[in-house]
Formats: sequence, C-alpha cells, structure tokens
Amino acid sequence: MGKQILKKDADYVAWVRSLSERYQSSQIKAAVSVNCEMLGFYWSLGRDIVAMHAESRWGSGFFKELSHDLRSEIPDAKGFSPRNLLYMKQFYELFPAEGEIAPQLVAQMGQQDNPEVAPQLAAHLDEGLSPAQNLAVGSELFSIPWGHVRLIVDKCRGNRDKAEFYVREAVQNGWSRSVLMNYLDTDLYERQGKAITNFGKALPAPQSDLAQEMTRDPYQFDFLTIRKDYDEKELKDALMENISQFLMELGTGFALLGREYRLKVGETEQWVDLLFYHAKLHCYVVIEVKATDFKPEYVGQLGTYVVAVNHILKADADEPTIGLLVCKSRDNVVAQYALEGASQPIGISEYELSKLIPEDYKSSLPTIEEIEAELRDA
Repeated sequence: MGKQILKKDADYVAWVRSLSERYQSSQIKAAVSVNCEMLGFYWSLGRDIVAMHAESRWGSGFFKELSHDLRSEIPDAKGFSPRNLLYMKQFYELFPAEGEIAPQLVAQMGQQDNPEVAPQLAAHLDEGLSPAQNLAVGSELFSIPWGHVRLIVDKCRGNRDKAEFYVREAVQNGWSRSVLMNYLDTDLYERQGKAITNFGKALPAPQSDLAQEMTRDPYQFDFLTIRKDYDEKELKDALMENISQFLMELGTGFALLGREYRLKVGETEQWVDLLFYHAKLHCYVVIEVKATDFKPEYVGQLGTYVVAVNHILKADADEPTIGLLVCKSRDNVVAQYALEGASQPIGISEYELSKLIPEDYKSSLPTIEEIEAELRDA
C-alpha cells in the first residue's frame, strides 16, 4: 500500500526522475574526466619519450621493451602496446604544448612536489582541476577519445593547424569515429570554406564569415553510384535517396525543408531545387545542383529564388537567405565576374563523383515501374 502511495505522489516521482538524471550526468562527467586524465597521461608519456631521446638512447627495440615492462608493472592496465606507445610519442610531437600553461611549466608537471616548482606551477593552474585538465585549458584536445586522436595523428602528422581543425570540429559537432574518418578521408580541412562567394559584399559581418565557413569546395558526392551519362534529375534523385550522406557532406546545421519547393511569385510559380534552413546561421539556404559546367545565368536564376524566399518565407528574426550553386565544374574567373554583378549572397562550388557505372548497365536494371508491374502480374 505504501509503495502505491509513493508511486502516485508527484513530488516523489519527480524526485526519483531527477535522481536518475543526476546519476546519468555524473556518469558522463566521470567518463569525461577519466578520458581527460588518460589523454593527459598519454601526452606526458609521449613527452618523456621525446625528452629522453629514448629511441636513440635505447635502440630500435625500445617500444617493445617499454611495452613489456609497463605491462609487468601495471598488469591491469591496457593501452601499452608498442604501437600505442609510438602513437603517444607522435601525439606529443603533434601537440608539443597545450593550453595556457607555458611549455617550461608543462615540462615541470612531474615535479609538482618540488618546493621550488610547486608555487610557480600552482599560480598557472585553475583551482580544483587536475594537471591533465589544466593542460587542456583553452583547448578541446583532451575532450576527444583516444581512437579519434590516433586517426588525427595518422592523417595530420606535421600539420598542427590541420590537426586542431579536426579536433575542434569533432568536439563541437560530436563526430563519431566513423564520421571523423570520413571527413579525414575526404580532406575536409582543404575544402572547408573554399567556395567562391560574394558573402563579404552581400552579407553583414560576422554572418559573412560564418556563411563562408559553411561552404565547401569541392563537395564530395562519392557516396553516390550513378550512371556515367547522368542528367540533372538523376543526380538530384540520387542525392535524395542518400539524404543522410548528403546532409553529412553539407555539414552540421542543415535541415531539409523540401525538394522542388513551390513558391507563388506574382502570377507564376517558382520551384526551388532544394530548400534548407541552417540552424546555426538562422537563415534559409537555397541550393541549386547543376549537372553541367557553370553558366553565368545560373546566378541570376538562383538570385531570384533567394529574393523570393526572403519575401515569402523569411521572418524578421531570420538572417538574410543564402544561395549556393553546386556545379559539375566552373571557370573561377567567370564565376567571380558573375558574382560581382549579383546583389544577393551566393556561393559557387564544384562537386566530385567517383562511382559512375556504364550507360548500358542501367538498362539491365529493372525500374520501379517494372518491379511494380511484375508484382501485379504475379
């Protein structure tokens, strides 16, 4: 009877629910803290290997020997394989000094009990944070899993700016390991923000910078399998059939509102190829995909759609609508000239495909209509 009364008590039910949420939150915080500490240790171990010139000092079998000795000393610990130890060294070499702690103080972290060092180090440490957490002050490096770090080390060795880009994007967008691997393989760092645009002229700051960063050039449509002599409809159909991968390639923040989106303009109807809303930019984005080379008249057509969306859909709280034209290829000079004469914010990018099937292969595949006919006759 008492149990039933408790279950009907709203305050009790709410309290139990809040306890569950607090417990889950504490588990997440604990996991983050453990990950931070582990990466901090890995980083410091890599620092020690470099500082002691361990490989040249103890020979080519150093990593194998260290792996064996660490496993003997710490039998319950994992992660001390020779390969992982090499990654720790490369991790430090890629990020030799992190956060707001001066490099010389980072090197002194192992001497915290030294009475001459401790006061100086303490002055640079945030109260309540561990050495590993303080090492990450002002940085997101120690927030990502070790598997992410290894991928970044493999792909960005010797290029810290590139590595920091992937760390920042992985943390801010919550990338899984497979998503990170995809963006590393498709060279997102080299493509991000590279579209030819007139955003600097047509948009106020800071939206112009944010909009530019939203673009990519070229867009990688390698997730599509399409016949060699495809037309525009087939390309758009393929993109819609692979909408998850398409949205991932566009980037975080895009929400699809519709394909062939109808707009009533005066006595006519205008059909927008692809209409999106960008959650971070707080604006509509009109995307036109062309299966041909760039033509200047495409800018005028897209500009008309952008103006129509501004008049018909845009609310006072929304930022100005942006147009993005994605073509098979473009002449950069012609594209720049076309944008100079455009008043609306428009970007022009190319796209790339790799999985093209022969033209005659398509005829051997049954169409949806043929499959439906077969089912009706069965």
